[in-house]
Amino acid sequence: MATLSEKILQHLDENYSVTTLELAKIFGEDHQKIIGGVKSIQALGDLITADPQNEKLLELTEEGHSVVDKGSHEAMVFNAIPEAGISQKELITLPNGKVGFSKAMSCGWILLDKNGATPLVKKKVAEIVDVVQNHLRSIKAGNLSEITDNLKQEYKKRKLIQEAVIKYYLLQKGPEFSTTLSKLETDLTADMLASGTPLESGYLHPLLKVRAEFRQIFLEMGFAEMPTNNFIENSFWNFDALFQPQQHPARDAHDTFFISDPSVATKFPLDYLEKVKKVHSEGGYGSIGYRYDWKLTEAQKNLLRTHTTAVSARMLYQVGQMKHFKPSKFFSIDRVFRNETLDATHLAEFHQVEGVIADYNLTLGDLIGVFTEFFRKLGITELEFKPAYNPYTEPSMEIFCYHPG
Repeated sequence: MATLSEKILQHLDENYSVTTLELAKIFGEDHQKIIGGVKSIQALGDLITADPQNEKLLELTEEGHSVVDKGSHEAMVFNAIPEAGISQKELITLPNGKVGFSKAMSCGWILLDKNGATPLVKKKVAEIVDVVQNHLRSIKAGNLSEITDNLKQEYKKRKLIQEAVIKYYLLQKGPEFSTTLSKLETDLTADMLASGTPLESGYLHPLLKVRAEFRQIFLEMGFAEMPTNNFIENSFWNFDALFQPQQHPARDAHDTFFISDPSVATKFPLDYLEKVKKVHSEGGYGSIGYRYDWKLTEAQKNLLRTHTTAVSARMLYQVGQMKHFKPSKFFSIDRVFRNETLDATHLAEFHQVEGVIADYNLTLGDLIGVFTEFFRKLGITELEFKPAYNPYTEPSMEIFCYHPG
């Protein structure tokens, strides 16, 4: 039986080009699995070309999925009205009753009867067609022929739909195209040993060599290594403790990998959580805050950490809990994860070098001194520091070095 990679090559042999989304439908496979097959082919040479593409589409929000399952707000309000009618005050206390009442009135489905002692909301028509529910079902199925631009804007305002960016690849034949995959030798044979051919194995990866060198420099400079073995982090330490607002675009699913199981964290230092909440919503320590309703449910979301600065935040919290403050220097070199478009120079994971120093009366000059010593140990002595803008650090600098080559 042909492998997925071989199926992709066979399909390209019969067709000039194809997208990974189309292949997912043709083969009945998950899109990420198709991407994996493409990467396997690329690892063997220039058999194919894969150009990254983006496509905007509409998807239902959580509220939109609820409408598909249960009906629109206006339909639910209509169905909740008994034959004898119901008071408006009682009706709008229902879930989404206020919005549903307003929309049902606009549709002409209900009326407000003021003839009695108490005004009652009554049905104006015997039956209704839930157009909103039907439209959302069409959007869910990918059929947008009946969805006008005005409807799209209305449903966006009602937070029933949202725009999503789908990332995929356009595949074409490469200069070394072939429908057969030549596998690399993986087994050591007697013939290899007898020929005396040098074996290309057992070498450290260049990234590991650089990591070991950086680690040794940090240790020589008196830094202690932070524990970074928790790839899964919660949003509180990854974002909130670092003063990143909960509505920031970096916190949505298009930039971050969120965890489905377990989806939320429950253990937090409650005193510190309350302080972070207060600074976000009201301000403090010289800041006016962001002035918004900070939500615990956002902070609880688990994710693949987007930076090791989340570990630094934990370490600084621990330093702050010491009975007697002790100056501290920490470093880490480890993986972080971003929901990036994959290409020849970008992966969904990469390594971050992190350092943090906690002490009294530190200045920008101290930071420049640390950088100067770090690069000196790398053999780089001619440096220039240029002021720069970075929305998350103040002050910020760019570092330039002279290279004799």
